[in-house]
Amino acid sequence: MKLKIAALLIVFCSFFSVQSQVLKPVKWITSVEKNSDTEYTLISTATIDKGWHLYSQNVPDNGPIPTLFSFTSNDKYELIDSVAEENGKTVDDPVFQMKIKFFEKKADFRQRIKVLNKELSIIKGEVEFMVCDDERCLAPTYVDLEFDLSNAKVVEKNEGSFGAIDFQKPEKEVVKDIKKEEKKTEEKGLWTIFIIAFLSGFAALLTPCVFPMIPMTVSFFTKQSKNKAVGIRNAIIYGICIIIIYVLLGTAVTAIFGADALNALATNVWFNLIFFLLLLVFAFSFLGAFEIMLPNKWANKVDQQADKGGMIGIFFMALALAIVSFSCTGPIVGTLLVEAASKGGIAPIIGMLGFSLAIALPFALFAAFPGWLNSLPKSGGWLNTVKVFLGFLELALAFKFLSQADLVLQLHILEREVFIAIWIAIFGTLALYLFGKIKLPHDSPLTHISVGRLSLGLLVLSFTVYMIPGLWGAPLNLISAFPPPLDYAESPYGVGNSKVGGGIIGSEHEELPEGAHLLAPHQILAFNDYDKGLAYAKEVGKPVMIDFTGWACVNCRKMEQNVWVEDQVLNILKNEVVLISLYVDDKRPLEEDDVVESQLKPGKKLKYIGQKWSEFQTIRYKTNTQPFYVLMSHDEQNLIEPVGYTPDADEYYEWLKLGIENFKN
Repeated sequence: MKLKIAALLIVFCSFFSVQSQVLKPVKWITSVEKNSDTEYTLISTATIDKGWHLYSQNVPDNGPIPTLFSFTSNDKYELIDSVAEENGKTVDDPVFQMKIKFFEKKADFRQRIKVLNKELSIIKGEVEFMVCDDERCLAPTYVDLEFDLSNAKVVEKNEGSFGAIDFQKPEKEVVKDIKKEEKKTEEKGLWTIFIIAFLSGFAALLTPCVFPMIPMTVSFFTKQSKNKAVGIRNAIIYGICIIIIYVLLGTAVTAIFGADALNALATNVWFNLIFFLLLLVFAFSFLGAFEIMLPNKWANKVDQQADKGGMIGIFFMALALAIVSFSCTGPIVGTLLVEAASKGGIAPIIGMLGFSLAIALPFALFAAFPGWLNSLPKSGGWLNTVKVFLGFLELALAFKFLSQADLVLQLHILEREVFIAIWIAIFGTLALYLFGKIKLPHDSPLTHISVGRLSLGLLVLSFTVYMIPGLWGAPLNLISAFPPPLDYAESPYGVGNSKVGGGIIGSEHEELPEGAHLLAPHQILAFNDYDKGLAYAKEVGKPVMIDFTGWACVNCRKMEQNVWVEDQVLNILKNEVVLISLYVDDKRPLEEDDVVESQLKPGKKLKYIGQKWSEFQTIRYKTNTQPFYVLMSHDEQNLIEPVGYTPDADEYYEWLKLGIENFKN
């Protein structure tokens, strides 16, 4: 009897010890505030363990998994706006190469609702989230939420709003540091937008709709004014009015969509597709297929107002310029607003300020120094060349947005080689155009090529040639922000030419095993299917290394970029083990035959591939952190104790080496 009790105690203790490895660093509680008889606020409060951070709802594409809320559909209530969140902390993440916002210690999320049926008492929802610390990340977790309206706290109008950065009121110095960091990051992004917009404004000046207006407008002010000083004053006012008109446009965009909503829209799949189509329209307009013009009525009415003279007349003259030149400036302005929207906040306003300043500056300067007009080049066919050049740039930029949508949906339609091939075709055609080999509508007869056009053509041709090695795996650092990453490709090392270990797999060599792919940029043969990987390991007589990872796992990327690249480690991963990478955040749906009930949450079914591997890891290895590495034999027994994040390459190598020796013995 005593032996049985002792055995039970041992089993219980061992079970308890492995269960303790399953981490739950975030705990959720719900509460409700009653704002009026029909309006309530549903509050989801996350308490976060020290050292861990929870990601924001608004994370750029290809970044970590954002926190997402969903509420059960019910005709007894309706949602008001989207879920609001606190300021949090925003940093420049060196791994994902983007600004990422997250929360520490505690975070409140608020969803306002309007109750349509007073009998409603319970509202149910779900939150999906991901948390990381400095060494590991957890798989996306799904937690059920329940809000009891009958226990709602009645609040005054000045209560229930978001306060400072953190409800826990951290020390003043910490708050100051966070605010400084956020302000510095925001200012850097806004300056980038301003500079790009300013240069775009100068590009717009060199289009056939704007450039001829400079001498005409300046001459008008100098002739109609009583003296030179009045002419200069009127031209300056004219320039200021141009700035006001475009800044008002940026302000309207920000006000209509909301400063925070712009960023959310720009990172949405469908809006990326809309941006793609929008830029295609702009590009074809610049290439001469058609012209985007505002109604002639608008221009006529504005001209009538401009004839009145005075300050109001000058303002309407500036508005007339904006309307008349819209066929040239519209696509540029639209592109700038799309790019600025991806930054969120007041970026559209800053973008329009930079653009309009570049447009307005020449009018004021040439009015002050009319003699400079003689140095301006004459209008001619070169203006249309500038317009066509911008059209090709718009066309290339459009595919960036299509690529982002494809990456998020993991459709693998616009993989790296396809994207680069499209860009090679676009810029190669542009080079032929600049060399006079291709003519487009509205082009003037080309009797000779100027030195400037020849130089620009050579520059574009050089850029086109530079991109060609990208089809064979070259990193293309000059344009690294535009094409898909190296591992999102048909083959990371070129079409039909990829390396595995010391050999080559291609059309003339050994074919890839079923279910295998090449993990870029390390040339490692890898499987994403457990059964196929295990079967191949048995076939070739090598041990299995399971890599529990995630597309959005920061520390997984650190291991791959800093540890796996070391020669001794890379040699083992390529030649001495069979790698099975199981992505716990893979959002692709499971096949119908694979949909089963969760063993960890009875009553709920596993919907995604990532949930399957996450539950597999938790049940078999009693842990839910990533990265997590397992070396095992063909009978699925551990060869050595599994490890997690191991930034020391030598330590990681010794772990691999010992596990392989145990397999051989």
